This record gives sequence, C-alpha cells and structure tokens, in this order.
Amino acid sequence: MIRRNYRAKINASIDEIKKAFGNDREAAENLKSGGRVISASVYVHEDMLFLYLETVDETLEPEDIFANTSKLLKLWPERDKDRAWCYMYPIYWHDVPKDPESWRTAEDAPEKKTRRGRIAYLKHDKLFSYVYFHKAIVEEGLLKGDRFQFIALHEDILFSYFEEPKEFTNIKKSDEESEVIKEWLAVDPESHFDHELSGKENFLLLESIFSI
Repeated sequence: MIRRNYRAKINASIDEIKKAFGNDREAAENLKSGGRVISASVYVHEDMLFLYLETVDETLEPEDIFANTSKLLKLWPERDKDRAWCYMYPIYWHDVPKDPESWRTAEDAPEKKTRRGRIAYLKHDKLFSYVYFHKAIVEEGLLKGDRFQFIALHEDILFSYFEEPKEFTNIKKSDEESEVIKEWLAVDPESHFDHELSGKENFLLLESIFSI
C-alpha cells in the first residue's frame, strides 16, 4: 500500500476545476470500488492544487484518476516528461501502512473523519535543515503524532495531510522518548518558515474541493 502527495498548477478558473472534478468522480469511485484506490483528497490554494492519495496500485497516476481535471492543469517540465501532477517527496510521517485491512478500521474510515490539507513555505536557507530534522525524526521512529499525517515537499512548499480526530502513534510503537525532537526544538523551528507566505501558524489550512 502506498501513500503519495502531489502538487499541480491550475490553468483554468476554479469553477471549471470543480466541474471537472465532478466529471471525474465516477471514474474515481470505480477505482475505489475496484480496490485500486483507498482514499483521495484534493485541496486548493490560489492557483495550486494539492492531492493526498492512498492506493494499492503503484502504477496508478493522478492523471489516471482525474482525466478531465488534468487537462485543465499546466504542465511541469520534469526529467522524464512533462507532468500535470508533480510528485512531492515524502519527508515526515508517524506510521507505515502495510495493507488496507490493517491501515483503516471501520472506526477510522476516511468518511468518518475530517480530512485536512495544509501548506507551508520554507525559507530557502532553512529548507535542508527542516528536511534533515524531520527525516531524522522519522528514522528514529519514536515521536508520537497523528498516524495519518503525511508531509511532503516540492520546491519550497510543504503539503501536510492529517485527519481529525487525531489518533496518536509512532513508527516503532514504543513509549521511549524521542531525542531528535529535542534537537529540532533547539534549532528554533519557527525560523524555518516564511511567515509572510505561511501565516503566523506556520501552516495554512486549505479548502477541500474533492474527496473519496
């Protein structure tokens, strides 16, 4: 089972985008019914879209799920080809899904929770510091947080997906205290965020425009 985040840039009005997602819903629901997609949530900020995707099919791309919407997105030049949806590199999480059955129970099914998307802008001179400490926290595996939280990076933008009410856990399923979080707090986390773009809370909550 795979979790992925993507970023896209809109090349149409928001009303056209919302209509296109409506036209894509049936295909997305069919993929979910067929077991290839578990969950998909899309959020909007200005002229950007952010997608959180849970799937059991490694070959499935956002363009396969949102064929109509993808036609209304600008293409990003990447190494192998131009893409409508840019893969965001995962850097932070609190749990590792093994299979759909153990990942979500009836009690924490996506439709029973509030699914949130938010973004933050990092200062360029602090970007690698943020990534270093968050990857170190993941590798240590002791810090507890929302088991569904998933943060990924594209350029200087972080996209964070999480769910409420939160279910706290850590990767190692241990009560041992995290040492890396102490190191992260010591380097002034607030100094890593561009507060003019991210707001005083570091992350901006986004409007949800599609969810299955």
